[in-house]
Amino acid sequence: MDHSKTYNAKELKTSIGTIVVEGPVPSHKLKDFEFHEQLVAFRPPEQQKKALLEIADLPEGRILIARHLDTIIGYVTYLYPDPLERWSEGNIENLIELGAIEVAAPFRGYEIGKNLLKVSMMDDAMEDYIIITTEYYWHWDLKGTGLNVWDYRKVMEKMMQAGGLEWFATDDPEISSHPANCLMARIGKRIKPHTIQEFDQLRFQNRFMY
Repeated sequence: MDHSKTYNAKELKTSIGTIVVEGPVPSHKLKDFEFHEQLVAFRPPEQQKKALLEIADLPEGRILIARHLDTIIGYVTYLYPDPLERWSEGNIENLIELGAIEVAAPFRGYEIGKNLLKVSMMDDAMEDYIIITTEYYWHWDLKGTGLNVWDYRKVMEKMMQAGGLEWFATDDPEISSHPANCLMARIGKRIKPHTIQEFDQLRFQNRFMY
């Protein structure tokens, strides 16, 4: 499959100066930027930067960043689903996962998350993919935001909708384990009907067991 990646960028004018949202950014460019010390949602900042560098080098991997001067203050990742997850079982070549999206706490409130998604979808190649994201409440910064689980979910859904991702039903046990968890997806305009059918079978495996 053609993994072509077209670079796009957008400038956000904010009260703290210009924030540049850009990507996909190759690993050799990522190395040159500082990584904000409060990007800690998934692992310590230096480890997370290393993980982003590895994703950027994957054929299908995409990293889009938001930066303030030369410091990365937000990012979103796209890559094939984890081999241990149900979403990799169908070996659907054009299904990729929005694996992580994060904005450093001091920079929240400037719609950076929404713009990371908007700039991601400016690349026409995204019309060749089904893009999924699995949202689990235990990854959410409920303490830092002061939101309850349902309000946080609304914020997440609104942000994902900025990139064209919509809620999809599924019988995946991990997602079904809590009503706030959800599967969201964006089906590209050039996705063939048989690929959508394969995706539906992944969403509802229990339905196809009998």
